Amino acid sequence: MLVIGGRIRIDSEGRDRAIAAATEMMAASNREAGCISYTLSADLEDPGLFRIFEEWENEEALAAHFKTPHMAAFNKVMGSLQVLEIDVKQYAVSDTKQLMP
Repeated sequence: MLVIGGRIRIDSEGRDRAIAAATEMMAASNREAGCISYTLSADLEDPGLFRIFEEWENEEALAAHFKTPHMAAFNKVMGSLQVLEIDVKQYAVSDTKQLMP
């Protein structure tokens, strides 16, 4: 399993456009084969901060995700906003355990 996690910081003037794009991206991505979960969320205290958390079955599923029309549309919107910081990392997960039932 792969986990993608991180943050994207934009000028807060673009918050509403980013939320609309993130909402569409989440819905489409969660329907993709190989996507376990996909969440892009706006920070409650910092209007320019968005957090991303994704789980993918494998590299092939993630590679296919990067080629989807909804990814291209999301990147187009984000490219039109003033992006101040992107810190997103990929983690390879070999084992998991349930912490709470």
